[in-house]
Amino acid sequence: MNKITLVLFIIAICYCPEILGQVVISGVIYEKTNTALPGANITVDNGQGTSSDMLGRFKLILKPGDYAITASHIGYESLQINVKVGSEPVDNVDFHLTPGEIELSDVVVTTEEARSLKRISAYDIKLRPTGSSQDVLRLVPGLFIAQHAGGGKAEQIFLRGFDIDHGTDIALSVDGLPVNMVSHAHGQGYSDLHFLIPETIESVNFNKGPYYAEQGNFNTAGYAAFQTLTRLDNSMVKVEGGQYGTLRAVTMLDVLNRQVAGNREHLYLASEINLTDGYFDSNQNFSRINFMAKYAGYLGNDRLLKIVASNFSSQWDASGQIPQRAINSGQIGRFGAIDDTEGGKTGRTNLNLQYVSSLPNDAILSHQMFFTRYDFKLVSNFTFFLNDPVHGDQITQSENRYIYGYNGTFEKEGQLKGAKIKSEVGAGFRFDDIEDIRLSHTLNRKEVLEDLARGDISEVNLYGYVSETLHPAADLAINASLRYDYFMFSYVDALSTAYERQTERKGAVSPKLSINYRLTPAATLFVKGGLGFHSNDTRVVVAREGRDILPKAYGLDVGGIFKPAPNIAVNIALWQLHLDQEFVYVGDEGIVEPSGKTRRKGVDLSIRYQLLKWLYLDTDINYTDPEAVDEPEGANYIPLAPTFTSIGGLSVRFANGINGSLRYRYLDDRPANEDNSVVAKGYFLLDAVVNYRQPKYEIGISVVNLLNRKWKEAQFDTESRLYNETTAVSEIHFTPGSPFFFKGSISYFF
Repeated sequence: MNKITLVLFIIAICYCPEILGQVVISGVIYEKTNTALPGANITVDNGQGTSSDMLGRFKLILKPGDYAITASHIGYESLQINVKVGSEPVDNVDFHLTPGEIELSDVVVTTEEARSLKRISAYDIKLRPTGSSQDVLRLVPGLFIAQHAGGGKAEQIFLRGFDIDHGTDIALSVDGLPVNMVSHAHGQGYSDLHFLIPETIESVNFNKGPYYAEQGNFNTAGYAAFQTLTRLDNSMVKVEGGQYGTLRAVTMLDVLNRQVAGNREHLYLASEINLTDGYFDSNQNFSRINFMAKYAGYLGNDRLLKIVASNFSSQWDASGQIPQRAINSGQIGRFGAIDDTEGGKTGRTNLNLQYVSSLPNDAILSHQMFFTRYDFKLVSNFTFFLNDPVHGDQITQSENRYIYGYNGTFEKEGQLKGAKIKSEVGAGFRFDDIEDIRLSHTLNRKEVLEDLARGDISEVNLYGYVSETLHPAADLAINASLRYDYFMFSYVDALSTAYERQTERKGAVSPKLSINYRLTPAATLFVKGGLGFHSNDTRVVVAREGRDILPKAYGLDVGGIFKPAPNIAVNIALWQLHLDQEFVYVGDEGIVEPSGKTRRKGVDLSIRYQLLKWLYLDTDINYTDPEAVDEPEGANYIPLAPTFTSIGGLSVRFANGINGSLRYRYLDDRPANEDNSVVAKGYFLLDAVVNYRQPKYEIGISVVNLLNRKWKEAQFDTESRLYNETTAVSEIHFTPGSPFFFKGSISYFF
């Protein structure tokens, strides 16, 4: 496959698009401030279509004739321009879109599945409230989360039959900056998105399975790439307050918005402070503060510079997971704790630079450089007095990290004997320098009783990929891509009596192929197949001497996106995913555990329905059949792997400024151990939001767990021993989910 894609790439660069009597039509999509609008739909009345690129530009290749060309974007009024095409290229077919109502009809079904999903995502963001970091992750259809450490720890993630823990099998990024942490003190792939201020989110590009060349490490179950706003429509101050001592304040300031000699510049500042005591018996003393600055400079229509700087810090106390027997005996209440000295603190500083430039022949070259300074400390106690009956089993995990990285991409569209072809080539690296990564047995969060593991890690990931998308017909798109990743692992064990740097190197090749066919203007079918992988912790790699440390994922998706009516969008996929043998570093215990081959298959269904101009319905339904391949029947369950989930709701937006939503979350019962003798109980919850917005202000109320259900948010089958017990007991340990929680907010726009 690599030779084929290389040949296609060379031909695509060299081929002239004006052959065979076809003519190039080009232009730029702008929004109201004359700022380029990327990701807009451009459709032609003959059925052809495309989208605007990162610079807002688009290009169509048409035969001579008269055409009606329409530009649309979620949240903007559609605009149509009539164009007469002769024998010469037509330039400056520019569109200026004005803000408008949210219409599902603006979601256009095309042969590019990713582009169609991005439209649906933009539609969701315009309708759904995202007032917390948890809401940010819930924007991905089928993704469930659980928080179990006072709000400061990264959420536990569930997707496509995976207990992803904190990020082992989903690749997360913000403005191209990777979120997943390799060789993390708490666990591989640890992804803390709390540095992202929800109000700054502009879009989220997501997809499922290991089929995307630009996505590398951790992209097995899927990926989610968040993009922040390029500019602000207005400045804002927002204050929220609610039960349990909850206070949140957000400020977003538009400090630069000017146009000089055709160049457009934007700069805004954003901050967030979040405080709460929590609903637990022990005060959680939670605090989080975020700062962010983003500059975007458009140098004409052919260059774009973006600079993002952010800083995040958080600290909290936690009650941890509690055993059911302690509640049954009356030792603690439902919101009590066995060890309320748990908690942690963490911080992250990011600097992210992106430069996009136009090259001759409609090519685009993009560069990104990023730097992250990260620190982390987490105090936990999962087993209480199982290992140390005198002092208890409290552990502390900590690390200090620096991340350096570069991404570069080259994109070009052209023709191959009358067929449209798009080429993309990418390359880059990521270097993690991790100092004093540590697991310690501690007492009362202060005293170190024993270091269980300690050392320094450096990990480098070099990568390159090539992707070719061929349109042999207007209704058919074929993508073939190939990615190569090369890893260099290094670990120095600080507890070893002699100095020794343990090193290993390993590479992974990931071919991918997808076919999209537009059956009708309202229906597109797709087939996707490919290989992905996730890396293992450096401490696993050196312990295994490099064997079986980049387990592959083999995926296949078959499905389609349909619009049976302009106000209905349906996305359905039948899929399966196989994972190879892997070895996992258990950060909570400092040991390496083997995990065998697994197989998952299922069906994903998403529906978006605009019932009336002001009434919207959405639902995501996901069924999965997960199993361990090499285990006997009855002992082949995958602990905590979800089998049936659904999320959705009703949203309203009235012209008088009233808007709101009623949303549900449903998670079915699932096995908590390998033979299903212990079950993690599911739940059904309702949340509600109502707002009243006017040009200068917005007031709102929100309720979590409207029905005040008693539910278990995070659950684990754990062996533990309480202080007064003589023997250990294995049972469900859980973090109680939020009770009825009321919050009010007021925002001022200026």
